[in-house]
Parts: sequence; structure tokens; C-alpha cells
Amino acid sequence: MQRTIKTLSIENNPNCKENLLIWAQQFDTAIWLDSNNYKQQYTSFQAALAVDEFTAIKTDFTNAFDKLKEYQSVTKDYIFGYLSYDLKNDVEQLSSSNFDGLRFADLYFFQPQKLIFIKNKTIEFHYLPLVDDEIEKDFNAIIHNVNFSKSNNLALENSLDIKARISKKEYLQKINKMLDHIKRGDIYEANFCQEFYVENTEIDPLTIYNNLNAISEPPFAVFLKIEHQYLLSASPERYLRKQGGKIISQPIKGTAKRLPNTNEDLKSASRLERDIKERSENVMIVDLVRNDLSKSAKKGSVRVEELCKIYSFKQVHQMISTVVSDIKEETHAITVLKDTFPMGSMTGAPKVSAMNIIETLEETKRGLYSGAVGYFTPNGDFDFNVVIRSILYNQKQHYTSYSVGSAITSKSIPENEYQECLLKAAAMRYVLSKAK
Repeated sequence: MQRTIKTLSIENNPNCKENLLIWAQQFDTAIWLDSNNYKQQYTSFQAALAVDEFTAIKTDFTNAFDKLKEYQSVTKDYIFGYLSYDLKNDVEQLSSSNFDGLRFADLYFFQPQKLIFIKNKTIEFHYLPLVDDEIEKDFNAIIHNVNFSKSNNLALENSLDIKARISKKEYLQKINKMLDHIKRGDIYEANFCQEFYVENTEIDPLTIYNNLNAISEPPFAVFLKIEHQYLLSASPERYLRKQGGKIISQPIKGTAKRLPNTNEDLKSASRLERDIKERSENVMIVDLVRNDLSKSAKKGSVRVEELCKIYSFKQVHQMISTVVSDIKEETHAITVLKDTFPMGSMTGAPKVSAMNIIETLEETKRGLYSGAVGYFTPNGDFDFNVVIRSILYNQKQHYTSYSVGSAITSKSIPENEYQECLLKAAAMRYVLSKAK
């Protein structure tokens, strides 16, 4: 179905992005992707908003990638959605039996009736014919901040009671068990995660998202709303992008604090760049990604464009590598995702062994956390983030959750891994503790 495209200037409307997200709250289904104007080589827009479901697919993990392949192939349009971590059970003979307080479907994508891009100083409307007569009305509502928001603007009387799914003592014990697996040669590395949660309360998702995004300003921020379920994400990490025949993966391994003093901050970044443990973690995942990409790549086309490069964000420095490949002409876009999912930065090496051990030691079903959110274009290109640094919320269940993790290798010190988790959790904990 051909979309009507109209481009309008927003040069004199600096609050357009903010207004657009407020406007989106009237819809039951909405996905907002925001680069926060982060400058990078592989990008298509500053922000995108998909709302108002026309068609959709929602399923558990059983044959999920095949179902997505059929849906994407038949639709041949923009579709937005997510892949949950537990699609691992479709890719391999694995299972998920840990506690799930959030209850997201394993896979969800929808074809939006209304799709809006912000590019430089313009706003692009890509509307299906059923609603294309609403472009001017919607543009005026967005520019003049006509408040369609269903946000409750809840004023909570007390601070939220954030609980840890496992105690610090239990965490340290589990890390030592994982180190035992590494010593035995079962794995080389695994990403171990823990959940923090809030029960029996309500939050205002839009306010929480805006506060979280303001703290971090990451390049892969997401506000996702599917009826009563929300993802509020400040992700700095790209999982996978398809750009024509080229595939781009940018795994993150290695984190250090930003410091207020400029000289000390530069030293913090420099220490991270030279850190032997962090570099070994990153290189192991790069090798895993290279192996995953090789399944669908032209012979000899897998290459590392950047190895262990330090990128600085508002809160933290991150060590990021960029691995690329050229895919075979006959390879379907979904095949590339299936060959590489879940992403190596959130699993470990060897991948299947790591995922088995993770499932045994973790106490919470990961679900959408450490999955991916993104979109497909009509020609089969795609771009997906990694769902980390994120708050998940089930409004119907009155359940709020965020999880954090770190890569465990033979050089890991359990206490240091715990402190790294707290560093990664700081922004989520802060915005929830201030939600009153």
C-alpha cells in the first residue's frame, strides 16, 4: 500500500519533538525512536514516531521468526516492533521458566497508519491513504501543542519501594558459580543480569521516559506503548542494522563513569580504553558477532571497522566495536536477524552454553529486556537497538521493572561486577525514586 508523503518545515518550532511525543499519547499503540541528535555514521533520521496500528503480529516464540518473515514479506511496508530475548527458544532448543511480572508477548510488530520522521529542520508525514487527509490537522496539533495526552500525571504520595529480586549476597554467590563454569571450560564469558522491581503502584510513563532520556540522551532511546504495556528506554547500543546489502553490528562491552572534572573524565576514558579485562570482554563478543554474521555473509566480507573505540555519553563512557558484513543477494532480512539473535553482548560465548547457564542462574525472565526494538522499511532494510538501560511497566499488573547486567569472564571480581551493575542502574533508580 502506497503511503502519502508530505514534508513540512519545523525550523521555527524548536519544541516539535517534545510536542510530537505528547501528541502520541492519544494512541493505544506508539513507538518513538530518538537519536537525541547523536552524530554517527549509520543513521537515517533524528527521530521517528509510528502510531495507530493498521495490521499487527503478536506471538510467542514458537516459529516466531518464520511468522515475522511471512508478515514482513506480505506487508512490504514500514513495520515497527520488538524481538524479546526469549525468542532464543525459537532459534535454539532452549526454554524460559523464570518469573515474569511484565508479561510482554515474545514478538510484536505493527504497520502504523501514521508514521512521522524528524530530519534536520523538517517533519515528514508518511500516512496510509485511509488517514492521509489528516496530515494538516495533525501537523497543526503538534506545532501548537494541542494536548491529546492520556497521561495521568500521577502525584505519588510516597517514594517507590524499589526491591532487588536477589540480594547482594545471592548475587555474589551466583557470580562465583558462573566463574566455576568458566574455570571448567563450559563458557568463556556470559552476561549475568539481575532485576529491580516495584509492585502495587502506578507511574506516569511519559514523565518517567522524559526524565530518563534527559539524564542519558542516548542514541537509541525508545518510548514504546502497547495498550497497558510500556518500555521506557535510554539504550546506547545498536544491535543490528541492514542498509542495502550491508549489515552493521555495534556491540558494547566496557563501561566507565563520567566525571565532572574534565581532566579526571579524560583519565577515566583513557583507563577504560587500556583496561585489559574490558578489552578482552569486547574482543570476545566481536569474535562471536563475526561468527554470527558469517552465516549469511558473502565469503570474506565480515570485517571489523572499529575495535574497542571509546564513545562518551552523558553518564558513562562506553567501549564499542563496529562489525560489518555484506550479505548474499538471496538472503532474507529476517534470516540475518535469526542468525544473530540474541545479540552476543547480552549472552556470551559459546552462545548456547552461556544462555543455558544464564537461564539457570538468573531469577527473572528477561522478556523484552535484552531484546531489541526497531523497524523494517518497505524494501527490507532494518535497524534495531539493544534493550538495556530501560524501565518496563505493566500498567494493568501495577508492576515496574528494570534489569542490569555485566559480562563475567575469568578476570571478573564479583564485587566489581556488582558495582558496575549499580552504575548502570543509577539513572533508572534515580528517576523512579523521584517519581512522587
